[in-house]
Amino acid sequence: MCIRDRCRPEEEIRGPRRQGVGGRYRGVMDRPGRAELEAMIEEATVDAYGEDEQRTGLFTMLEEHLDVPFTTTVLGGEVTVRGVDLTPDGRILAVCARGRARQLIGILELPLPAPAPEGAEWIEALRHRAG
Repeated sequence: MCIRDRCRPEEEIRGPRRQGVGGRYRGVMDRPGRAELEAMIEEATVDAYGEDEQRTGLFTMLEEHLDVPFTTTVLGGEVTVRGVDLTPDGRILAVCARGRARQLIGILELPLPAPAPEGAEWIEALRHRAG
């Protein structure tokens, strides 16, 4: 892992990985800290120019790393998150299904199950970036 042009093994930076904790950015803690979230955002947006390209970079990381499908509860009902989508106006949405019904829900508003699916740290990074 390289931070500010200094490369070290990831285990040296984050400590040993704990079994059962998902995601590249999951180390000793269940939720990534502020520095880790900012490093993830930097990784996703390093070559991006402007807000649209930054959002696309973050969406790409989410799409690549989020382990779908998974189930969660929305307004008291269980739904299956089948994927994520990026709208033409730049919103990142979770594609949710319950039976034949489909609903798009803003990724920042999506309640995550416990335990969170692999790659959910990218949702946390989006939430951190949104403030």
